[in-house]
Amino acid sequence: MTTAFDVRDLKLDERGIIPTVVQDADTGEVLMLAYMNRESLEKTVTSGETWFWSRGRQMLWHKGESSGNTQRVRSILVDCDADTLLVRVEQKGNACHTGERTCFFTTAFGGVEASASLAEVLGSLSRRIAERKRDMPEGSYTTKLFREGTDRILKKVGEEAGEIIIAAKNHHKGEIAWEIADLLYHLLVLMEQEEVPLNKIAEELERRAVKGAKKHEPR
Repeated sequence: MTTAFDVRDLKLDERGIIPTVVQDADTGEVLMLAYMNRESLEKTVTSGETWFWSRGRQMLWHKGESSGNTQRVRSILVDCDADTLLVRVEQKGNACHTGERTCFFTTAFGGVEASASLAEVLGSLSRRIAERKRDMPEGSYTTKLFREGTDRILKKVGEEAGEIIIAAKNHHKGEIAWEIADLLYHLLVLMEQEEVPLNKIAEELERRAVKGAKKHEPR
């Protein structure tokens, strides 16, 4: 449930700042943690791009001003205690100053089991596919698909859907996962070919979920 919030009710700390988590709006991937004060929050809202307060330099800074890796804001949420912000953005380029996509790329605990969410994986794969279409590197299977065109891509989507049916009939979990991964990859290639971004799929699924919930509301 979404409720309205008065920013004057934010609980800033003694320095007048509030922790701000920045998240990829399409994939849910956590990109960075920064801090805002009232002025940077106001600039973020009015400009549509993220502005933060630097604790070290004691000054406002516009994310991507020098690197070009700006963040277009989709929404700003407040946690239940009103002492943390969650900013959902469209990230241009990489979020981390090291050149990594996200600032959270070092594993402290969990190892291989601490895998990324499906949304994060699909988002990352979608970006790589877009890069392949832009650069068209030789020897790349994705490049080959784009060069052969929509009909070839559609044929592969159909083939992979058929393979899933066979795997499911055999009740082989590993094979089913393998074939679904193949289908998702080829669907992402098709989406890039037809210029349908992931957020369009998310919006449609969310619309259906809301519609379905309303349909089952007690009358």
